[in-house]
Amino acid sequence: MGASGAFEPGTGSAPPERLWTSPPPATAADNEPVVVFDDVSIGFGREPVLEGISFEIRRGETRILLGPAGVGKSVLLKLTNGLLRPDSGRIFVFGKEISAMREQDLFELRGSIGTVFQEGALFDSLTVRDNVGYRLSEEHVPEDEITRRVTEALRFVELEQTLDKFPSELSGGMRRRVAIARAIVTNPKLILYDSPTGGLDPITSTTIIELVMKQRDVSHTSSIVVTHRLQDAFMLATHRFSRSKNAMEPLPPHQTNPQTSFMMLNRGKLVFDGATAELVHSTDPFIREYLS
Repeated sequence: MGASGAFEPGTGSAPPERLWTSPPPATAADNEPVVVFDDVSIGFGREPVLEGISFEIRRGETRILLGPAGVGKSVLLKLTNGLLRPDSGRIFVFGKEISAMREQDLFELRGSIGTVFQEGALFDSLTVRDNVGYRLSEEHVPEDEITRRVTEALRFVELEQTLDKFPSELSGGMRRRVAIARAIVTNPKLILYDSPTGGLDPITSTTIIELVMKQRDVSHTSSIVVTHRLQDAFMLATHRFSRSKNAMEPLPPHQTNPQTSFMMLNRGKLVFDGATAELVHSTDPFIREYLS
């Protein structure tokens, strides 16, 4: 796994038959949105953070969320998995209105949502095996089944040799890959990536984006990807993961991934929601300045 540099195909070494190839079962109909925000607003104190946000995510679709620091991108992710409730508007995930759901029911629903937090957020006192399998342990899955599923998830990120290591023994990029393994170990139908490449060097960032792409193209998992790195965002939009090569490769010139699109926040508003070409050719002054 890993790439030699920005915008270059990765060179993964695991054989194709070892890929995480089983698409997760859907609880929503294929043509039903996985996530719906309907005129959602939230503020803290007297300070509005998000105002009138509406969008949808279809099954297998990746939405890349851009915007300056402090505009509410992480808040939007917390609203999506029910960690925050909106002041107004409605949020549906897998066809269920989570903005009106009991905490107990939300906990069950979160089992179908994987989250990759900023900086990885691993437990330092637990081994990689126990970090990745933490949710499975909480659900009282048998230990041998936990080990099997954790090993499979680590194989997906090409880190199965780290099963008994502690986070302190891993590099920053390896810890982020373990965080991705923890997010996918439950076969989620939706993954929320909160700045998965934040604080990493360009080469390691490319490795992480390759894994995000691999999950998108192999398992067809819906996702929201928050990123501050435009290079990462456009790599997702202009590359695909090749199962035969076990590496990412560029799409033909002038083509972009139809399952990947962009959203942009500014001052609490959703100022863009559309395809890659529409974003690149936008005449909106804010968008043009941001992309420059």
